[in-house]
Amino acid sequence: MCINIVVVDDDPGFRRVATMLLTARGLRVVAESPDGASALAAVRAHRPDGLLLDLHLPDVDGLSVARQLTREDRPPRIVLTSTDKSLWSPEELRGAGIESFVPKDKLVDADLRGLFAPTAS
Repeated sequence: MCINIVVVDDDPGFRRVATMLLTARGLRVVAESPDGASALAAVRAHRPDGLLLDLHLPDVDGLSVARQLTREDRPPRIVLTSTDKSLWSPEELRGAGIESFVPKDKLVDADLRGLFAPTAS
């Protein structure tokens, strides 16, 4: 089963590394976005299974993007990433529609396939 992902980060170097990590784990990156507005457009255009979302974006923060997407039909599984430790509790993140938080320096060790795998309904 192919799992499609959109990578959102304002750093092109991080997007490239994240895309390589996701691809190496058998996931398919269908789009990359440098900011929140283009992330929303990419999700609407590609309807991905997952979104690897940076917390700090130049136009809006990742939580705002997540909150907006969770109000739409078929929101993707959202994994938040940042160099900062999460200042939000797991409950607050889930309330914004975020499945999990992975620090950027731990992304290489994360079970990316497991984080984005669909849950049984």
